[in-house]
Amino acid sequence: MKKFLLFSFLGLLLSCSGVKKAQEALNSGNYETAINKAVMNIAENKTKKSNQTYIVLLEEGFKKNTERELQHIKFLKKDGNAANYEEIFNAYGRLKSIQERIRPLLPLHIQDENRRAHFNFKNYDDDIIAAKSNLSEYLYSKATTLLNTANYKVDYRNAYNDLKYLDEVNPNYKDVVTKIDEAYLKGLDYVIVDMTNNTDQIIPKRLEEELLNLNTYGLNSNWTEYHTNRIQNQLYDYQMEVSFQDINVSPEQIREKQISKERQIKDGYTFVEDRNGNVVTDSLGNSVKVDKFKTVKCNFYQFTQFKSAKVTGVVSFIDLKKQQKINQYPLTSQFVFEHIYANYDGDKRALDNDLVSLLQLARVPFPTNEQMVYDAGEDLKNNLKSILNNQKFN
Repeated sequence: MKKFLLFSFLGLLLSCSGVKKAQEALNSGNYETAINKAVMNIAENKTKKSNQTYIVLLEEGFKKNTERELQHIKFLKKDGNAANYEEIFNAYGRLKSIQERIRPLLPLHIQDENRRAHFNFKNYDDDIIAAKSNLSEYLYSKATTLLNTANYKVDYRNAYNDLKYLDEVNPNYKDVVTKIDEAYLKGLDYVIVDMTNNTDQIIPKRLEEELLNLNTYGLNSNWTEYHTNRIQNQLYDYQMEVSFQDINVSPEQIREKQISKERQIKDGYTFVEDRNGNVVTDSLGNSVKVDKFKTVKCNFYQFTQFKSAKVTGVVSFIDLKKQQKINQYPLTSQFVFEHIYANYDGDKRALDNDLVSLLQLARVPFPTNEQMVYDAGEDLKNNLKSILNNQKFN
């Protein structure tokens, strides 16, 4: 019973809190928020007594929101600015959407007044169609003018955005799809990518191919297209130059370290004798034995194979129209080959387990210089990906 009363009290508190927030939204002119809160609660159980307040709030919020939206539409139409067509279209859409959310809840009964809640629904379909037509013509005319008079790529991109929105609002309108393609192609920044090697080392061919495989970088710009091979008659806006400045591969090294170990280990046992030379027995008659220990020694020889490669370079972006460098980023990567193996001289029982495990390893061939440079290139690819994703031209 106590639990029931507690849950009932908590439910009442939450209900009062929800009603208060909806009322505050209504009083401050946030009609859609008040309507949304009311619809959500009524939809759960429209006959619930505690939801009566939400029904009254919904009725009032719907009336006030409709009046305000229609007054706003009236003003926008009177203003006569074609740029208002989008807001008029959206306002009619909001009015219809709210009606469609309330309609499934009807009828709603207000018990204290013994009447049904009143909602003056209207059919906005003709208004929406007319607003869509006006908006479509406005967007089409605006984008077409931009395409015909554009001086900068941003103009084509603005035209593209208007046409894409138009295609969402009114699919297959006139030749919008064709114009979208035109605006996109003219709004792109075209970048030619060149790679230069200013070192005295040979860059592995597969590393060069992987670095220039821009499809693997997940470029997130809609308005930049990179080419690693020049296209005939294509006018390029920018050049990206990946220049290797230094490739340094260290000599092959084997470092040796000697460790001397000493340990006492069990080496059998002896019988305990009394002073008369007789073997001592325990209470069960068993001979008493004690462990014998001996000291073992071992020289452990650890060998470390070591080789490193460091690649440094720079990525430059050049504005080809202005013949001016606009950005430059350092490019660097290092790869270290290290392999440890060991052998020993003496009794390996003196060695710790971690040292014994190394005895199972043997010397391996050193990687070639080409392989070292290629392995260093793995990090270069990550660095280059970061540069490409951060580079903004406009």
